Amino acid sequence: MTGGTVHIVGAGLAGLAAAMRLVGSGREIIVHDIARHAGGRCRSYFEPALGLTVDNGNHLLLSANDNALAFLRTIGSEEKLAGPKEAEFAFADLASGECWLLHPNNGRIPWWILSKSRRVPGTRAVDYLSLIRLLHPKRDQSLGKVIECTGALYERLWRPLFLAALNTDPQEASALLAGAVLHETLARGGRACRPLVASEGLGATFIDPALAYLGRKGTRFCFNHQLRGLEVADEKVRALDFGEDVVKLAPNDAVILAVPASVACLILPGVATPTTFRAIVNAHFKLEPPKAFPRILGIINGTPEWLFAFPDRLSATISAADRWIEAPREVLARKVWDDVAKLIGAEGDMPPWHIIKERRATFAALPEENAKRPPAPTQWPNLFLAGDWTATGLPATIEGAIRSGNTAANLVLTADSRQSRVVNGSGGRQHRQ
Repeated sequence: MTGGTVHIVGAGLAGLAAAMRLVGSGREIIVHDIARHAGGRCRSYFEPALGLTVDNGNHLLLSANDNALAFLRTIGSEEKLAGPKEAEFAFADLASGECWLLHPNNGRIPWWILSKSRRVPGTRAVDYLSLIRLLHPKRDQSLGKVIECTGALYERLWRPLFLAALNTDPQEASALLAGAVLHETLARGGRACRPLVASEGLGATFIDPALAYLGRKGTRFCFNHQLRGLEVADEKVRALDFGEDVVKLAPNDAVILAVPASVACLILPGVATPTTFRAIVNAHFKLEPPKAFPRILGIINGTPEWLFAFPDRLSATISAADRWIEAPREVLARKVWDDVAKLIGAEGDMPPWHIIKERRATFAALPEENAKRPPAPTQWPNLFLAGDWTATGLPATIEGAIRSGNTAANLVLTADSRQSRVVNGSGGRQHRQ
């Protein structure tokens, strides 16, 4: 494939990450997308109802997200992430009125669980030891079969944490995926758990700088370009069918399919993909947060689980939100606002609001759905898969999406290297003879 063209279908984070890994490799990079813009679910747009630019969804990064942070360093926007200098998570319980700060220590030895001021109120240090069982779960186990999903520690920490990470009711979610989250965050100590938010928006932090970087490197973008199918012959992908436009592939060309699972299964009939999905609902309120209000607040016994404070708005997130998808937007906005108003001490009318419902936001992180996730290589040696729904070892997160793009790009590079060794090795043997 050396010197050929790599066609990346999908300009979400997975596709952009793949393109960034491949620029400078001697190949032409062309990124195609059905939409008029890049970013997929990770994007910002102007919402007339608020007169503000908002994010399509609220996304939280952690300092352990090595692939995502490397992505931002490459495009020069890591400084646009805002967060505390140490791992701190503010929580508020609407039922009891309690507020607390979870504060893991930096090192791997979790002495913070011995301190009442650092751990969850109403819990004992010994309660946290039960999570050791999650470090080596069986592939087909649900979280509810591994840890006790009751009590103060579960309700006030594990449930909101795993619900946000897995976007699935933790009790039925994959223990393997929950364990992967634990391995990469708390098991590495507080230094890996600093919460980070794109305070200027996802577009300004991830997408716009990535497009500018790739543009400077010569990457071509083809928006409004819908892939309708692949032409396969002689055990390789030979052409990309974009309807009126059919792109023939040269022998050294490669394709990275970085589209949603629902699209991949149409383009590649028979490919294994997750088939069950979960919704996410985000509620944006045009209101400046109170001074000294935490950037991220975990909500216990409320409708939303997390509240994000941006300079010009408050944004609340409901994960695994299938039960709210059919609710009238105004009714849902009022219900969420009632909780937010209590948390910030607001009185009077509800401020301007906007509700975003994502019916199929992520695959359901169930054991059986996780088992359906395909690896990046396919049966065709010049076609690779990317996306947070592929077998990244993580739930459907920003980190997982970027990791998948890196993996697919690395496979293209590996295939090139292998082909080069075969050619050079053969030439060397002939010369010696």
